[in-house]
Amino acid sequence: MISRQFFRSIHTSYVLCYTSKKTLLSKLRKKTGYTFINCKKALETNDNNLEKAEQWLKEQAQAQGWDKAMKLQSRLTCQGLIAMVKNDNYGALVEINCETDFVARNKKFHDLAEIIVSTVLKHGMTIEQNSLINKTMLHRESINELCASDGKSLADHSALTIGSVGENINIRRALFMSVQPGVHLYGCTHPTPVNPVPPSFGRYGALIALKSEERKEILGLQLCQHVIGMNPVKVGDPRVDFPAENIDDELVMLYQEFLLDPSVSVQQLLQNEQVEILDFVRFEMGEIVEDRQTLDSVETCG
Repeated sequence: MISRQFFRSIHTSYVLCYTSKKTLLSKLRKKTGYTFINCKKALETNDNNLEKAEQWLKEQAQAQGWDKAMKLQSRLTCQGLIAMVKNDNYGALVEINCETDFVARNKKFHDLAEIIVSTVLKHGMTIEQNSLINKTMLHRESINELCASDGKSLADHSALTIGSVGENINIRRALFMSVQPGVHLYGCTHPTPVNPVPPSFGRYGALIALKSEERKEILGLQLCQHVIGMNPVKVGDPRVDFPAENIDDELVMLYQEFLLDPSVSVQQLLQNEQVEILDFVRFEMGEIVEDRQTLDSVETCG
């Protein structure tokens, strides 16, 4: 029979080993300043040898652009774009910030945005869907740790782009949205691209979920444009929200004048089209976000 002392010995060894690794990780992070995930990988790659792990990090920093990223990380990122991509019943919105509008129009920055939003979409499609509509907000740290199709983390892709364009870049926030069969998902960005291809970029982005018997691509796009232009705070429920002559009506989507035809309300439009709006999401570049965990230095701009 195996003695209790044997089990205690095994448990003690495990705790000591875990504590030792945690201490090494803490020392490496404090000494180098690199991220938890990169320091952890450095120790694992070098059999928990602190000196070798530090040297490995320095070599990787030069190759991956981490040094440049660390030098620029305190600089404010007041510009950027919203990226949107949609795949049938799945969609994603991402806000990516940089220092200047010049870089926000740069192809390398757009290439990075495409990698980021596509990776968020792919990750979201692995999340179990339990409701008719699912929305998942991803925060900056969890986004950076996601791996793109080439195996590199999004933090590494950002660092490489920072080294290339010479400006600080931050992935501020991301949202994944999915719908069940019977609900149709539409999305757009503004300004609208001349040749819109997935993903699309702009200073604004929206996703909207409509319940209808068949897809209505034009109407879905128009309602996304309405969400971007009119900025409603909620869809509204005719059974609960009764229109009255006060400013709050302007924030309820059902009672707003339809952006592309002010002669009808959104509610009248939906009745004519036999469509129901179930939910929507709107991103605006640089807007104040209630969830403080999603914010970075961009909140101090302006």
